[in-house]
Amino acid sequence: MHPLYAKAHSWSAKVIGAAIEVHREKGPGLLESIYEKCLMRELALQQIPAVQQIAIPIEYKGFVFEENLRFDIFVDQCLIIEIKAAESVLPIHKAQLLSYMRLVNAPLGLLINFHELTLKDGLTRLILPGADRP
Repeated sequence: MHPLYAKAHSWSAKVIGAAIEVHREKGPGLLESIYEKCLMRELALQQIPAVQQIAIPIEYKGFVFEENLRFDIFVDQCLIIEIKAAESVLPIHKAQLLSYMRLVNAPLGLLINFHELTLKDGLTRLILPGADRP
């Protein structure tokens, strides 16, 4: 099992609750950037440690460089949150989230589409392959 899986699993429930609160307050139909700022505020209010768009060392065949990754929110260095406000979530959105999870070795990721009338219909929880197995 991934050493951060239990922590990420615990945070994911709290983050989903925070996202539901933002959706309840703002409803669907706004820009992703608005939901991202509102969710960051809600996470801060609920004392959930989170940062946005961080610089991560990337390694490729012995070449290491830093790149500002564009994933939306990183919770306690174990859970990535990608925010969407789209008609539908495409397979590329899930693939992108999984790539980010691999790059930072995060065991869990949440793809949250605020466009849905009911937020639970816009939630996708991804697990890094093997992270939940001993």
